[in-house]
Amino acid sequence: MEMTKLYGLSLVSKEKEVHELLLRNEASRRYQLSLSETEALALVESKNQTLRKYERLELGESILGKLVGAFEDSQYLDQGNYLETLMTLQDLFYQYKNECLDLVSDDELLEFMREQFEGICYGDLDYLGGTCLERFKEAVKAGWGDNEERRKARYDKLTTEKRWDKDVYLDVVKELFW
Repeated sequence: MEMTKLYGLSLVSKEKEVHELLLRNEASRRYQLSLSETEALALVESKNQTLRKYERLELGESILGKLVGAFEDSQYLDQGNYLETLMTLQDLFYQYKNECLDLVSDDELLEFMREQFEGICYGDLDYLGGTCLERFKEAVKAGWGDNEERRKARYDKLTTEKRWDKDVYLDVVKELFW
């Protein structure tokens, strides 16, 4: 088979991936989040399109279970944005796996994405992809992961600017209007 036809291939069957996502509903329900069978299938198909888009192969376990596990307790997810957010997050994941030249593990990338999504981005996917992950990619390419000491460094050292602080903002608004 020609290599270009292999891109986008996942060795995990759609049915198995959907089943595994539906099993994850048990854990995510405590956060009032779940995927229907139709939504789980849409997420798997979206992932497969993303694999083709970024010319990637998925040979082992699907990333979707780890992705759901990493983000299911996010304060920025609700049932109304759950599927769309997961689709965007998996797209960003594969985009930056490519752009980081696979120099970081899946778990490292997911951990970074989660930390930034919750802390710096306040749930803003555009900021996550357009700023935080861009900086992370540049740091990785510059040798961030060359040794264990650097690898253990806190990710937030990569960020040169901070987003506004919601609590400070609310305090100022209270002072102005109350």
